[in-house]
Amino acid sequence: MSSTGDSPATASAPAEGEAGAQARGKAGTGEGGGAGAETGREAIVRAARRAFTLRPYAEVTMRGIAAAAGVSPSLIVKRFGSKEALFNTVVDFRAAADELFAAEPPTLGRHLVLTMVELRDRLRGDPLLRVVFSLGIEDERTLLRARFREQVTDRLAAALGGPDAQLRAELIAGQLLGLGATLSLHRPDGAGAHAGAERLADLYAPGLQRLIDGP
Repeated sequence: MSSTGDSPATASAPAEGEAGAQARGKAGTGEGGGAGAETGREAIVRAARRAFTLRPYAEVTMRGIAAAAGVSPSLIVKRFGSKEALFNTVVDFRAAADELFAAEPPTLGRHLVLTMVELRDRLRGDPLLRVVFSLGIEDERTLLRARFREQVTDRLAAALGGPDAQLRAELIAGQLLGLGATLSLHRPDGAGAHAGAERLADLYAPGLQRLIDGP
């Protein structure tokens, strides 16, 4: 995973599309800084998250990510430095975990469901599912799962405490992944897409809360 450039076989793109991406990056996603700067970063991370989930690391190119994000490749280099640095950003679950676990145990179950739905809307994708569906080689998948365990499951287990804390944390993480997979599987016309976050929490949170509370 030390490669930082685009391979000739996978980096090809129509010149017009690349020029358009560069123009959009400067005009619409904050290449020059200011209010749009964070929007540009989020677009890059979102595009990279999708790219690294759907394709092996070696097949992902900076140029392809730039085109998907609507920015110039030079902006990605400016913000992240290299493809490897961008990959390391994508496999970091800490920001999502900070939001998911920002509630006390007695109300955590409902908070988890509401926050998952909110994060999916804001990020335009699930914050956790890439740990399951990543198509990277074994080293990449191992790193992704190790980060998930450390930053999500183990962190939750430490917060839960009590009997079987690690097991309960793993089951809770699995249920969150299941919720994300269900919402993704049945979009855009499934019942979950029309239920609303509060109704989803009414139905899904009690099971999570039982695991949080423990025996």
